[in-house]
Amino acid sequence: MRGVEYRGLTRIEGPVVITKRSRNVGFNEVVAVYDRDEGRRLGRVVDMSEDWTAIQIFGSNTGLSADDSRVEFLGKPMELRVGPGLLGRIFNGLGEPIDGYGNIFSSTCLDVNGLPINPFARTYPRDFIQTGVSSIDGMNTLIRGQKLPIFSGNGLPHNRLAAQIVRQAKILNTAEGAAEPFVVVFCAMGVKYDVARFFLDDFERSGVLANVVVFLSLADAPSLERLVAPRCALTAAEYLAYERNMHVLVVMTDMTNYCEALREVSSIRGEVPSRKGYPGYLYSDLASLYERAGKISGSSGSITQIPILTMPNDDISHPIPDLSGYITEGQIVLDRELSQKGIYPPVAGLPSLSRLMKDGIGEGMTREDHKDVSSQLFAAYSKVKQVRNLSSIIGEEELSDADKRYLRFGELFEQDFLTQGEFEDRDIGQTLDLGWKVLATLPREDLLRIKKEYIEKYMNPFAANAVLSPASEGWGKGVDGLGGL
Repeated sequence: MRGVEYRGLTRIEGPVVITKRSRNVGFNEVVAVYDRDEGRRLGRVVDMSEDWTAIQIFGSNTGLSADDSRVEFLGKPMELRVGPGLLGRIFNGLGEPIDGYGNIFSSTCLDVNGLPINPFARTYPRDFIQTGVSSIDGMNTLIRGQKLPIFSGNGLPHNRLAAQIVRQAKILNTAEGAAEPFVVVFCAMGVKYDVARFFLDDFERSGVLANVVVFLSLADAPSLERLVAPRCALTAAEYLAYERNMHVLVVMTDMTNYCEALREVSSIRGEVPSRKGYPGYLYSDLASLYERAGKISGSSGSITQIPILTMPNDDISHPIPDLSGYITEGQIVLDRELSQKGIYPPVAGLPSLSRLMKDGIGEGMTREDHKDVSSQLFAAYSKVKQVRNLSSIIGEEELSDADKRYLRFGELFEQDFLTQGEFEDRDIGQTLDLGWKVLATLPREDLLRIKKEYIEKYMNPFAANAVLSPASEGWGKGVDGLGGL
């Protein structure tokens, strides 16, 4: 059905055009704008008053003129065509196929703006997701239905880590002894072509491409397309999770580019800026994306989100990571100092956390000692940071024997526990055993966060068969001080 059409524009300001308001125009309604040569470009209604309507164009304003342009209100919100044929397809940021295969065969179209999930319909996330990455599984556990962003910086290997999680992520069903795989929705916003190519090649090599839906809004695409791309991706994820009952892992990169596009639109519209020029509604806008993850009662499917954002100047207090941290249930923070040491993945031990971890680990889910081992590793590594700061002031030679033991523990923790290969998939048992191995270098009286029966059951074999680690000379000396172990 053809919508209402008007001729002429009142004003053109970059990607936003102003026209006289028409009757029955809705917010976020799709608009087609035609230039004098009948060139068609899509847009959407972003603001209205009694006298005018502001339209955001997804593309260039080249060729538009105030007198000769036409505006057609299509009378519907932006929609994405969904169906079983979504998997294995590649779309642009507006949900249009760019892989040469045309539209999918389906008559079902969904509003990309989505609807808020009724909190009463949500079920609490509790299922452990094994990523095969020790620094995540052991200390910052990912739970099905959680949103756990990666806070990174320019030049850090966040894309490699995200690709590794996509390859290896699985839900362990301990009752049946089977692992349930994910389907993946990957959304790239404003990234360079080589980054998009890296992910596509990795999906193809690992054999998961047939279970991936890709939305690409590259750096050379209109910047405002980045505002629609994550909403299209999440709409596809909601269809696969709640209509097809699949476990969906949504990876979105880079959320910083999304926020920059939001700031651009806000500035053009003349809105009063907030912190660092971002609009005051940045928090609610990010929440409208992040809160579309979760589990709903009555559906066996779920949406788990891993947004990736690069912190400007590695500043974790910048508005984008700051507000994201408030909305999401934790964060994985990548550390530049660890990366410069050659450690992969360079997951920072202390700033990283998973707020839902406590509900997805333990007996029957991972292993009975998981919570105690994780807590003790955090406490010991925190002590390592204090000792290293002291050492930088007075010198390592002036440290006490106990402090030197913590320095050795820190080296072993970083080289044996944190460091692993990009294609190395460790199960949760291997991760926890590595945790016990590095904790065996500390005296028993320092292990205040672990139950005695767990020490007897899990750590004694490592203490009795202590082997010198190539990463930490004198490892055996730490064992001598175990107090009878």
